[in-house]
Amino acid sequence: MSVRFERSGPLTELSSYPQWAQDMVGECDLVKKTVVDHQLWREMCTGEDPEITPRFLVGAWPAIEQFPCYMARSLLKTRYGRSEGEDHARRWLVRNIRVEQNHAEYWLNWAEGAGLPREAVLHGLVPAGTQTLAAWCEEVSTADTLAASLAAVNYAVEGATGEWSQILYESESFAAQYPEQGRRGSLRWLQLHAAYDDEHPWEALELVCGLLGTSPRAAEVAHIGECVKRTYVAMRILGDRSVEPGVVPGIADAYEVAVA
Repeated sequence: MSVRFERSGPLTELSSYPQWAQDMVGECDLVKKTVVDHQLWREMCTGEDPEITPRFLVGAWPAIEQFPCYMARSLLKTRYGRSEGEDHARRWLVRNIRVEQNHAEYWLNWAEGAGLPREAVLHGLVPAGTQTLAAWCEEVSTADTLAASLAAVNYAVEGATGEWSQILYESESFAAQYPEQGRRGSLRWLQLHAAYDDEHPWEALELVCGLLGTSPRAAEVAHIGECVKRTYVAMRILGDRSVEPGVVPGIADAYEVAVA
């Protein structure tokens, strides 16, 4: 196995990466498409069902809130000086964990802009089935390899999120659902993920290639691909549960605040 990897072109061009990575991304993109093309985003843009956005915001919150923790668990797998790829991953994780913490606060601002009190997000009942994504990210970041956790969490989650967040952020009908005064703050999370995060998943892919090299074993590549696909499936389930009628009887019941 050749471990040494140097990107051959621009960061955001797939042809810059080893052939195994190009093939894996192409295969996984078929599953990713079911996330990016999910009806959830169209439903949120129309705003016809006022329960959908709150269901999504509460359902996705466990993964949003724990995202820096997933990255911290990846960081714990590193040992400085063990390999060049590991050193690069270590530096990148240290730099970006703090950024993800700020994103949790922006998510709560989005919820408040949508008329959902932050207490309902922090302590409300999570809609049935929406915890699949958080559970999978927890599993892969805790128990799998560094390459697998970077691929499943930072490449797959952030890559698909960059695309669906752009759909919402560029929708005039979606923006119109938020009061003009305070709209910019409410949609700050979407703005960052529709623009800033364009390079983030590519950086994660580069780190995965740096860890596995130019010719990893076929079984390794297959495993990384399966981890990426599992992320997309979990995201699709989150979307399904957010739009499925009857999953949550009513917003008040679903997001009942737990009083200590």
